[in-house]
Amino acid sequence: QVQLVESGGGLVQPGGSLRLSCAASGNFDSIYVMGWYRQAPGLQREMVATVSSSGLTNYLDSVKGRFTISRDKPKNTVYLQMSSLEPEDTAVYYCRYTNSRLTAWGQGTQVTVSS
Repeated sequence: QVQLVESGGGLVQPGGSLRLSCAASGNFDSIYVMGWYRQAPGLQREMVATVSSSGLTNYLDSVKGRFTISRDKPKNTVYLQMSSLEPEDTAVYYCRYTNSRLTAWGQGTQVTVSS
């Protein structure tokens, strides 16, 4: 079992920044992928950014150059630094952990970009 707890969402003006955190606990495999997904009202959940256990990263095209995913391995925490936020980035952001045996999701944190 893996448990994920997100934090760091909130209301920010266009052009602003936020940092999301995802603290993981439980039994990890040596090979896994952690990432951030988001879901806006009426839309499907989409991948925003992922980082593998080997450090490889992947980003949604629309966030490249604005968002950065990073991890603190000793703390089992993954971060999403979001800059130059746009109203289109408004969504509930979810942390996800996946390995060969299971997929776990966090409870989600709301990010609202509005003036």
